[in-house]
Amino acid sequence: MSAVLVVDDEKSMCDFLTIMLEKEGYEVSSARNGEAAAKLLQNNEFDAVITDIKMPKSNGLVVLDAANLQDPKTPVIMMTAYASAETAVQAMKKGAFDYLSKPFEIEELQLILKNAVEKKRLSRENSRLRSALSEKYQYANIFGKSPAMQKVFDLIQKVAESNATVLIQGESGTGKELAAKALHYNSPRKDKPFVSINCGALPETLLESELFGHEKGAFTNADSKKIGLMETAHEGTFFLDEAYDAPLSIQVKLLRVLQERELTRVGGVKPTPVDVRIIAASNRDLAQGVKEKTFREDLFYRLKVISIHLPPLRDRIEDIPLLANHFIQKFNKKHNRNPAIESITPEAMKILENYRWPGNVRELENTIERSVVLETGIAIQATSLTDEIREESSSIADLMPSLGNPAVDLEMTLEKIEKRILLGALEETNGIINKAAKLLNLSFRSMRYRLQKHKLKGKDLNEK
Repeated sequence: MSAVLVVDDEKSMCDFLTIMLEKEGYEVSSARNGEAAAKLLQNNEFDAVITDIKMPKSNGLVVLDAANLQDPKTPVIMMTAYASAETAVQAMKKGAFDYLSKPFEIEELQLILKNAVEKKRLSRENSRLRSALSEKYQYANIFGKSPAMQKVFDLIQKVAESNATVLIQGESGTGKELAAKALHYNSPRKDKPFVSINCGALPETLLESELFGHEKGAFTNADSKKIGLMETAHEGTFFLDEAYDAPLSIQVKLLRVLQERELTRVGGVKPTPVDVRIIAASNRDLAQGVKEKTFREDLFYRLKVISIHLPPLRDRIEDIPLLANHFIQKFNKKHNRNPAIESITPEAMKILENYRWPGNVRELENTIERSVVLETGIAIQATSLTDEIREESSSIADLMPSLGNPAVDLEMTLEKIEKRILLGALEETNGIINKAAKLLNLSFRSMRYRLQKHKLKGKDLNEK
């Protein structure tokens, strides 16, 4: 039931509006002057206020000020028998929702009030959603107790309040978009739009139109003007995902937005000012793109004002139990598990900690969801995990013999581990030896020697 405050110095008008609105299903409170109304506003929440503007002691503008003080989003409808352009303009400038002159049609008041209450409802719902989003993207919800993740949290906390451009780099699945949203929802721009685009998901011509918009007639089928995503994000945050894949022609226009804070729509000649904070992300090394001339150096340094590196999951094994338990709770709720999954068996957890997680946190999340769906008991068993995860985890565990065994051959064990790492690097780089060498921080000569020692083959330096 929507709560409405009626304010009028005439008792008959107060009583009439109260009876009429209560029949319409509203919960009505009334006051006979501005001071009494201000006290009610101070102690109660109303969905709308209807107030006379001409009253003794304190007029309707005092009620409007009191409503704005308590909640600027509360719509106030002004009414007066002394209609004049001046009072109407003054009330509207102060934020009145609408203006009625006495006598007025009941249907007109009902329509205006209905719109006012709906506006307050939407405002309240938007505030709730923003609050939920802000809570969701608090630093604590980007899970991790490892030193590497604590360093990320500290950096996000330091730069969230600023307008500095941020470059987030890390492998696929490490949570780059989550970090970008944490920056946005903990910044002064949190009540403004967060808009994103994946530069690798669209062809060049479509990407340009999506980013910057276009004018009517700019190209075939451009039947009307289109506002681009960067313009949509005005006063908010724009997340440029997979920035490495942006074509050079797009990079030039992005550079202009960063330098001049303006953009020009496709087919347009007049620049449009935009106030956006840009957060870029890439799972590939932009510095390498600069060296290879596929990414503009000036844009790279404009994007890299603040640099955040998200570590792969294999480098923060201590975070796996925390993340796994978080995902269990999430998917218990999503899939209405009854009985709910309560834990992960030690055997299953050991397997999760031994696996190398090429898909990082996203792969772990998918793995836990699968296990929550398939598991019949209240604890995730090793048998609920995929064969791939169990087999790889087991093979890695086999390389780590018990130190209590007097027959341990350290040299042989290290040789096995080195061979497995070399195989992993070759697999990661499609067998290209020089790329695998860079991945392991080895010279090409040293890499080739180690491959020969283990009788492994890869593609030569000059092979494609």
